[in-house]
Amino acid sequence: MNLQNNKVILPMKTIGIIGGGQLGRMMAIAAKYMGYHVAVLDPTPNCPAAQVSDQQITSAYDDMSGIEKLTDISDVVTYEFENVDLEAAAFIEQAGKLPQGAYALEVTQNREKEKSIMNDSGLPVPANKVVGDSDMCERVLENMPLPSVIKTVSGGYDGKGQLKINTNDDIQAACEFADRNDVCIIEQWVPFDKEISVVFTRGQSGEITFFPVSENEHKDHILYKTTVPASISAAVQQKALDAAGILAEKMNIAGTFAIEMFVKGDDIYLNEMAPRPHNSGHYTIEACTISQFEQHIRAICGLPLMPIELLRPAVMINILGDDVETALNELPKMRYGFLHLYGKETVKPKRKMGHITFIADTLDEAKQQLAAYEEAKQ
Repeated sequence: MNLQNNKVILPMKTIGIIGGGQLGRMMAIAAKYMGYHVAVLDPTPNCPAAQVSDQQITSAYDDMSGIEKLTDISDVVTYEFENVDLEAAAFIEQAGKLPQGAYALEVTQNREKEKSIMNDSGLPVPANKVVGDSDMCERVLENMPLPSVIKTVSGGYDGKGQLKINTNDDIQAACEFADRNDVCIIEQWVPFDKEISVVFTRGQSGEITFFPVSENEHKDHILYKTTVPASISAAVQQKALDAAGILAEKMNIAGTFAIEMFVKGDDIYLNEMAPRPHNSGHYTIEACTISQFEQHIRAICGLPLMPIELLRPAVMINILGDDVETALNELPKMRYGFLHLYGKETVKPKRKMGHITFIADTLDEAKQQLAAYEEAKQ
């Protein structure tokens, strides 16, 4: 779990990225802006990241021949998602080219391990129990207050791989969910006031910089809107930053990392972690002195991290497949809002296709810009 030696990778060298989606694309853009060459490994030809990179290895994520090639041609390797094959990650780490290491992947791929390390660190999390079948599920739900939620231990995202248990009438469905998915975790539902994200970057030397805490709003379990700065008290903000700092040190994080948290009154409850740049940090491209992506590139390349300041308040919204046509139709009339489309060839209704960030001198003005956009598209 020790951070590797702070080997400096200068521009003109090659950064390898496992995963060619939107996060890989924005990493690649930041790296190219700084003067790096970029190689992407992804099974889909001409994936979003490959469109802005120097070369693509078209290979499955667990194909070791592709992983070996990426490792060979890259001076440093990173990843855009947490479900990287652990054997592949260990191979790259042993080659001295994965500053983030395999451990953060191992933890964040498994909700049981996530909750365990949070508990071991003395951090607040919703009450939870791991279950292996319907009998265990039923016993746990006899003693856990409802509502609760049952989640797969691995593989879920954007609301997939989970089921809310509102009343006793839902227990049978939860037990069937447990049998279908082997190991699951049941968590007590937190009636939170709001959800926030703490996105930070930790350098290989141990230095850490925090981006402004963001406030998130979801629709159908998918992030819809991120507002910065979050409407939270100074006490809540400090608790959130302190918790993130504790985990950063405990896990020896390198690179950009995100933690989602629930806020209830003056209390926080840690929810999930992501060992890479995060959807709720996209606002940093326009609204901060440095983006989460460029700070990530600096960290994995052994460069000193830049101080972070919020230049202007911001509101970011995701563009799903349903919204692409509207966004394009409104673009010729939009005086405000920075549009990012990700270059995905297939449009699907709930698929993240892009985002728009509105910035202004005040948060109210940024919200008014968003309201004008939403009114126009109706």
